[in-house]
Amino acid sequence: MGPLRQTYASSDTFPPMAKAFKQVTQVVRESGLMRRASWFYLIVGIALALSFGGAITGFILLGNSWFQLLIAGALGIILTQIAFITHEAAHRIVFASGKKNDRLALILAAFVGLSYGWWDSKHSRHHSNPNRVGKDPDIEIDTISFLDTDAQSARGFRRLLTRKQGWLFFPLLTLEGLNLHKHSYAHLFARGPVKFRWIELSLITLRHVLFFTPIFLYLPLGMAFAFVGVQLAVFGVYMGAAFAPNHKGMPVIAKDAKLDFFTKQVRTSRNIRGGWWATALMGGLNYQVEHHLFPNMARPYLGRASSIVREYCATHGVPYTETSLLRSYGIVIEYLNRVGLAARDPFECPITAQYRSVR
Repeated sequence: MGPLRQTYASSDTFPPMAKAFKQVTQVVRESGLMRRASWFYLIVGIALALSFGGAITGFILLGNSWFQLLIAGALGIILTQIAFITHEAAHRIVFASGKKNDRLALILAAFVGLSYGWWDSKHSRHHSNPNRVGKDPDIEIDTISFLDTDAQSARGFRRLLTRKQGWLFFPLLTLEGLNLHKHSYAHLFARGPVKFRWIELSLITLRHVLFFTPIFLYLPLGMAFAFVGVQLAVFGVYMGAAFAPNHKGMPVIAKDAKLDFFTKQVRTSRNIRGGWWATALMGGLNYQVEHHLFPNMARPYLGRASSIVREYCATHGVPYTETSLLRSYGIVIEYLNRVGLAARDPFECPITAQYRSVR
């Protein structure tokens, strides 16, 4: 397991790894791990379509019943699984054609209720500079502070929240679904040119109409709001629980640090043990190291690639981080709580604060 928190300064130097990355890439390609897996995505697509159809059937059959909340939870899980396929289509993994992947990603993102343009821009910047200060949007402040400097700037209610943000992280994820919808609309209504603005707005609006109309038409008002709340909460928690273990609590890279691609991607990423069940649960995000090194590798081949990458990391002295899912959550909580200490009262004794955090 890697350090809980470490920042690489611009003065840090690492041995050149370009040759090593070229070698590992060659081995991966010769092993056939960069080929398409159309069969896999066809099977997953059919399974998700049947699951969604089953949820709709259950909704109709249950009628006016609080058991509808089980359907709402199931929809939250199904939509998250669809978001995983959207993520892979955005990386142009599903089809050989880039245009087909982009179209699929745009349609599936709208089906989930998100703007593909907003997410793709954000995610591309993350892949280019994971955990790099000022360049990775995933560590920018958004309620939660991931950097000490952001925690220090917290004021008012946000300061109170930041001080306990580790413990509050998972409860706050129940609101992440709403947050993702908000960011999507903010992007689409932003000033200036927005690619596919009206197509995405039309698709997302149609999605919301088709999704919310039956709920509020056929269920009592209170039950309808509870249904939507449960669906959004499950979606938000599942999404956050799948993405958070990947980089949170891993080394943070200074803005002007110079790292080669292989070192940068491996040192800032964390894999989750568990094999096939973790891959199914997290949509392949459990192999985060391999996903960052080979972002267009199909999900079924990531496990085999991990053995190759792990061997090269051991040979070249690059830390390869892998842990259990539950332990990763503990690391994330501890990391966020440590960052949150920077939001303590400026007149509070640091020794007292340290004692309080340990206790």
